[in-house]
Amino acid sequence: MSSTNQRAFNFNAGPSALPLEVLQTAQEQLVNFNNTGMSIMELSHRSKDFEQVHNEAIARLRTLYAVPDNYEIIFLQGGASLQFSMIPMNFLQQDGQADYILTGVWSEKALAEAKLFGTSVVAASTKDHHYKHIPAIDELNLNDAAAYVHITTNNTIYGTQWKEFPTTTAPLIADMSSDILSTPIDINKFGLIYAGAQKNLGPSGVTVVIIRKDLLDKANTYIPTMLKYSTFTENNSLYNTPPTFGIYMLGEVLKWVEAQGGLEKIAAHNEAKAKLIYDAIDESNSFYVGHADKESRSLMNITFRLADEELEKQFLAEAKEAGFVGLNGHRSVGGCRASTYNAVPYVTCKALADFMVQFQAKH
Repeated sequence: MSSTNQRAFNFNAGPSALPLEVLQTAQEQLVNFNNTGMSIMELSHRSKDFEQVHNEAIARLRTLYAVPDNYEIIFLQGGASLQFSMIPMNFLQQDGQADYILTGVWSEKALAEAKLFGTSVVAASTKDHHYKHIPAIDELNLNDAAAYVHITTNNTIYGTQWKEFPTTTAPLIADMSSDILSTPIDINKFGLIYAGAQKNLGPSGVTVVIIRKDLLDKANTYIPTMLKYSTFTENNSLYNTPPTFGIYMLGEVLKWVEAQGGLEKIAAHNEAKAKLIYDAIDESNSFYVGHADKESRSLMNITFRLADEELEKQFLAEAKEAGFVGLNGHRSVGGCRASTYNAVPYVTCKALADFMVQFQAKH
């Protein structure tokens, strides 16, 4: 176990590690928030105390990502999985086409939902290569007249990540659920960004959407009220009761990111953490074998196998005994996976790298 209050070495893929400082703040404020005599979970979402929490979270996210004024930031529910449906429902016209770039299971799921609403085309895919890499920009077969182009920026199951985003004529829509706030990005490249909170933003239950205002003007209108983006942009995400505790926690995580020095410092920290584990893989003489091609490696999800399946089971069993949590690969692919999101400390990654070297030496 980790020495910090006997905290586990948490490599869960999601819900995942939260900053200890954020958890401690929530613990202190849980029963009596801001001298209201109530928990944040008991406050009305129409109250001034919650309104301040809500608006500060939006403002902090806008500042951290330098989100221009022509973008709205809204908090929704339903996770990224609901966004798979909401995006084509809002933006794919019956006579239109959407382009999808397949880099893993989640982009496949997004495509499957889009096909329910209109013509959805695979503009590139690395499925034939077992999703070991991200397609090169010059491999993309994009339609300039498409309603939008959809990508998944980080692939939790396969451990790949976009390093360079395509410049598109059609609005670029990105599922950033597993690498949002992990590095600075140029928001202006995107028409819409969405992310479930439970990896880098906070606990499960909140979905962040950053959407360019001109997309709202073109959105379909013949859809249910609760599935229109405009319903939430016009009501500051407060059309109905939002996930108040999740938004509070998201705001505390954003404060923590600021305290770390912002996104450039977070990015450097993430690179250093991932390097520890990738070095253990690369220097193992193929005792450990990474899934992703080096140029596409994720800084958030490090996927690898051991050459021998029985040895792999033993590795996972001994790792569990040593206090490591969440190292099993996704049930669809097996193997091992270390998710090194923002809140996973450097010492936790160092402990895993050391354990990997020691396990190899024994076997």
